[in-house]
Amino acid sequence: MITRLFSAALRGVEAQEVEVEVNARGADKPVVIIVGLPDAAVRESSQRVISAIGASALFLDDGVKTVNLAPADLKKEGPSFDLPIALAMVAASRTKPFQCDDCCVVGELGLDGAVRPVKGVLSIALEAKRRGRTRVLVPEANAPEAAVIEGIQVFPIRCLKDAWDFLEGEITIAPFHLDRRAFFNSHRSYDCDFDEVKGQHHVKRALEVAAAGGHNLLMVGPPGTGKSMLAKRVPTIMPDMTEDEAIETTKIHSISGLLDPKRAFLTTRPFRAPHHTISDAGLLGGGTNPGPGEVSLSHHGVLFLDELPEFRRQTLEVMRQPLEDGDVTISRAAGSLTFPARFMLVAAMNPCPCGFYGDIKRQCRCSSRQIENYRQRISGPLLDRKVRVFM
Repeated sequence: MITRLFSAALRGVEAQEVEVEVNARGADKPVVIIVGLPDAAVRESSQRVISAIGASALFLDDGVKTVNLAPADLKKEGPSFDLPIALAMVAASRTKPFQCDDCCVVGELGLDGAVRPVKGVLSIALEAKRRGRTRVLVPEANAPEAAVIEGIQVFPIRCLKDAWDFLEGEITIAPFHLDRRAFFNSHRSYDCDFDEVKGQHHVKRALEVAAAGGHNLLMVGPPGTGKSMLAKRVPTIMPDMTEDEAIETTKIHSISGLLDPKRAFLTTRPFRAPHHTISDAGLLGGGTNPGPGEVSLSHHGVLFLDELPEFRRQTLEVMRQPLEDGDVTISRAAGSLTFPARFMLVAAMNPCPCGFYGDIKRQCRCSSRQIENYRQRISGPLLDRKVRVFM
């Protein structure tokens, strides 16, 4: 008997629907074969699924279960297919037909049948709605994130047994309701605020103009003048995020696993401050399984680069294209992925290697050649994309 359920796989910041098919045929002992370009985490799901089904007291007959994840040419990654595979396997062990075409299911399973949260649920809910699915079964911890999307019912699932009984109509699970507007308006506060800054009137004026116009900014001044402190407060004077901007930003943080469980929806502008030892892939994005970098995690927010000349010149140069285009395209042999990266760049640097050139209290000990070499670590084309402020 062949059964099927619908799930989704992440590709970049978007999701693509995946059809989970299970074919059951007789054999002397239970065997699970997973096909459809699965990675190691998906292949290992057979052991988690069998243990979870047994712990949930659900019937699974002996025999070979062939699990096909279609489309077969799309790489499947992560443990989010555990729950749909388990439900389809249990359904394939029964004699009566099983139909659930209006539902999208995602979730990782524990050995005891508990359903654990997964990444990228917001993108998956958007894809389910686009495909015309009316119900989404997600881990209970991911329900607030998925409920951000209007026009689709989100059902929080705690364990495999609850999911099966719900689909069979034996129990009722209330759909998760989220008052989007109330939630959106109640989580706009920042930990710090721009009005806490005393003095530095010319710098604050420059920051206000840059924030209002979306300009990039470079602050140059001795240590202790408040460059980092001012930069952290730039998001608090930027225009409030719209709901569309918040959804775009939340999708990126969701697939990166950076969402706070208590705040499953980003309503404040992100502030990212990577260390100067960051790699090209860490800043721009990439890796074996390409993911977003710091420029994308700063989407609709602020990317702060402290001690700008200490960053590798090559690392800084890769930012020129996202600063111009507002997105990053990562190309690999298997294809290319595009991540949004429309951010405000705020950088800070000392005027010289020792930091005290022009300081009225401490004397600079750097030679003119050292100062020139220090400033030449930053290329001219990159400096052309910034407004400079001397403190």
